[in-house]
Amino acid sequence: MNGNHVMTSPTINSSKQVNTVRWVVTIAAIALIFDGYDLVVFGTIVSTLLADPSQLGQLDAAAAGLLGSYALLGVMVGALTTGAIGDYLGRRKVMLTGIIWFSIGMALTAFAPDSFWFGILRFLTGMGVGALVATAGAIVAEFAPKNRRNYYNAIVYSGVPMGGVLASLLAMLLSDLIGWRGLFMIGALPLLFLLPLAWFKLPESPQWLLSRGRVAEAQEMSARTGIVLELPIDAKAESSKSEAVGFAALATKRYALPTALLGMMSFAGLLLTYGLNTWMPEIMLQAGYGKSHSLLFLLVLNLAAVFGGLLASVAADRTGPKQVIAVTFFLAALAMVLMTLKLPLLLLLALVAVAGVGTIGTQVLIYGFVSNYYHSAARGAGVAWCAGFGRLGGIFGPLAGGMLLSAGATPGTAFYVFAGVAIVGTLVTTFVPMSRSNALQPARELVVTGTEK
Repeated sequence: MNGNHVMTSPTINSSKQVNTVRWVVTIAAIALIFDGYDLVVFGTIVSTLLADPSQLGQLDAAAAGLLGSYALLGVMVGALTTGAIGDYLGRRKVMLTGIIWFSIGMALTAFAPDSFWFGILRFLTGMGVGALVATAGAIVAEFAPKNRRNYYNAIVYSGVPMGGVLASLLAMLLSDLIGWRGLFMIGALPLLFLLPLAWFKLPESPQWLLSRGRVAEAQEMSARTGIVLELPIDAKAESSKSEAVGFAALATKRYALPTALLGMMSFAGLLLTYGLNTWMPEIMLQAGYGKSHSLLFLLVLNLAAVFGGLLASVAADRTGPKQVIAVTFFLAALAMVLMTLKLPLLLLLALVAVAGVGTIGTQVLIYGFVSNYYHSAARGAGVAWCAGFGRLGGIFGPLAGGMLLSAGATPGTAFYVFAGVAIVGTLVTTFVPMSRSNALQPARELVVTGTEK
């Protein structure tokens, strides 16, 4: 258009784009529902494994906590591996591989003969989960409209607590009928329905293609999907193959400090997420509540995280995610301190709901924050770092809970420890600097004919 300046639209502007975004968000969300299912299903069977040595052998609370951490160690390895190669291979290939890997791992775990093989298979399954978690945020950030990215990321990552809700409900309804092995077989279902869906409906990211210098392919994919290609401030560097890519980009002056802080935020969020999901039923059992009530607390924790995370994401799109995350971390700490008091059941459930929003829901917001913090050539590595390093917190969560309970700590002591972690998360969040990665070049927009407007 004779060199006229054209502003890239931040909103969904075509039926083709609407359809593409819906499919991408749906596929990524379903994948993470089964990530959440994997996370919580172990927490629902811990009491069974502790009480019945015929299942996997004799276990105490510390050994069960160690078993719970194996999957998280696998997630860390899978996420960091994905971060090393994902920004080179592309989003689609990693997502498809993760679905296959994870599903087969869940099926094999259902046949584990003892705790040794159970732990090994949990680790291998976790590697597939890590690939999905590290890639989902990156691909959604590159397809979602700019002014709703936190919201769409929240929808996708709310799949994790929604999977927790699914695991809690199925455990309450089916555990006596199909046992823990049947519950793990349910986790293998994505191989049958999600893989074919993703194969046909999940496109490669045009923005990733552009970041790798594959301009013609990016323009073709943009035309096919309706996704507008955004040019950042340094458009030449963004589309150059010589630019630092993946983890190398995270080590640059621009990203080194924020990456460390974002990793610490995720560490705190995932420690709380996995610690509470693994040990909430057992903590409540020791506090005097029956098995059905203890599973009810787990259900409320995850259900509140789904709806609370979505509401918080709307606020994050309007005011910025940093402030919202700091507030939700603090509310979680306050709720867990109050949970140590002798309170009526309804009030206690309300506090558990607030804790769910401030822990699991906050981790949903952190993923969205990280997904939009980096430019495309570093985005996969940034989300992978967040998921991978954060999984160290996930590993420590079940271990810490197991050690506390094995040492005879009261339920109140466990909640105080978790509240302290939430306060640390609040403080770290306040120090994260503002990001410049989403600033668009106002003078340019790529068009599908291969020229510039």
